[in-house]
Amino acid sequence: MAQKLPLGLQDFGEIIRGGYKYIDKTRYVHRMCTSGKYFFLSRPRRFGKSITVAVLQELYRGSKELFKGLWIEDQWDWSRKAHPIVKISFTALGFQQNGLQESLNYALDGLIKTHGLEPIQGNLTNKLSYLVTELAKVNKVVVLIDEYDAPIVNYLGEEIAIAYQNRELLKSFYAVLKDLDPYLELVFITGVSKFSKVGIFSGMNNLVDLTMNAQFSSMLGYTQTELEQGFSEEIENTSTILKLNKQELSDKMRFWYNGYRFHASAETVYNPVSINMFFHLQEFKNFWFETGTPSFLIKLLKKEGLYELELYPQGEQSFATFDLEDLNAFGLLYQTGYLTLKSRNEMGLYEMDYPNYEVKNAMTGFLLEAYGGLRRGEALPLVYKLEQLLEARKVDQVMKQLQAMFKSITYQLHETYPEKFFHAAIHLLFTYMGLNIHSEVCTSDGRVDALVETASYIYIFEFKLDQSGEKALDQIRKKEYYQAFWNKEKPVIGIGVNFLSETRNIGEWKEEVF
Repeated sequence: MAQKLPLGLQDFGEIIRGGYKYIDKTRYVHRMCTSGKYFFLSRPRRFGKSITVAVLQELYRGSKELFKGLWIEDQWDWSRKAHPIVKISFTALGFQQNGLQESLNYALDGLIKTHGLEPIQGNLTNKLSYLVTELAKVNKVVVLIDEYDAPIVNYLGEEIAIAYQNRELLKSFYAVLKDLDPYLELVFITGVSKFSKVGIFSGMNNLVDLTMNAQFSSMLGYTQTELEQGFSEEIENTSTILKLNKQELSDKMRFWYNGYRFHASAETVYNPVSINMFFHLQEFKNFWFETGTPSFLIKLLKKEGLYELELYPQGEQSFATFDLEDLNAFGLLYQTGYLTLKSRNEMGLYEMDYPNYEVKNAMTGFLLEAYGGLRRGEALPLVYKLEQLLEARKVDQVMKQLQAMFKSITYQLHETYPEKFFHAAIHLLFTYMGLNIHSEVCTSDGRVDALVETASYIYIFEFKLDQSGEKALDQIRKKEYYQAFWNKEKPVIGIGVNFLSETRNIGEWKEEVF
């Protein structure tokens, strides 16, 4: 009987008992549990963190029947006495409705009651200490904390004052764990972000961070081998449905959904949500990005004028951790999964890029709406129309469509660099079309502002601010940018575009075939 896809499931016991598919990650779990005591792991949302917590919960309970056939079955000492579990999932606390302190109090009171202990009065640290020390009379306690940072990252942006308050509360809450060391068997903490130790884990200098550890880089997510072996039946069926051979299907899945890397030399992995949803619907769509809209992140990128996110060299300190006092856009992008590691050079700098087409296409759409003043859902129809017009070489109609787009912008544009703002919107527009767009392409005589290649034409764009379309086009002539592209054997069309800061729109344009 075929195993069911674990759509939306995060409970390991339910997955196994219900006959759902589970890709065996217990080798990594065993490696962690036998190498130390305090661990932290950061991964993007919907990447399997909660299932890993649930695996640990059942392992230390001694639920041997759930691990039948898994790697760890004959590697674990099942004769050991079960350990009491203290599990806190911050996404399930309801802190957004009731406040963090009240929600944590309620959760701890519930755990005290569940374990049959007498209720006590006191603050959060007193209750946690009481819970652990009392349970340790039976056996050492396993503490599992899922999405530890949710009460902070959920308030980034306009409600950042609440994030500061919650950070201070959590700092004291987590600090008590170090004092409980004699009573603890294991502490495992997961989250999306990795705050610096002075930011939240200042009292836990014994916490081992697995986030960028090469040995644990594939602990979450599916490797190519795991995909092929674990989903062989789904691959066979989907290949038939989509009328693709297995290699074609594999290549397309890799393009759409693979590419997450958590160590510079590690193997890339797939996001589990995207893979399970893909095999469920048997069509290529954006699945992971739809599980959450990064509205704060989009605003931050727009504020900083960032729109070309690929291959920016970054030092590890800029993305490995971040602080509320100094939010780094690339740190947020990496930790939330919108960028991933591509390589590390001899200077220790990392190149970062979108992990795959799914993320790039969706993020480009969000950025286009932000920079182009478009309402949600307007970007796709617009780019479809523009792609047809460019392929038909109807430049006047293309520019009129762009004028209409810029006219719809009602908010304040970047006042310091308006030319860059216009350039960003057009770059994102062409990128979202799936056209071959290159901004500031280097030639021997300078930089082309934008090069767009369609099936039939090559367009060279030069942008000017408060000058003229003719002057912009004249720069293309004088610099002879077009000569670098004659080997493409397509007509090369130069387009000079002048933006007007007063009207915040395209003023005029000129075109010429070279």
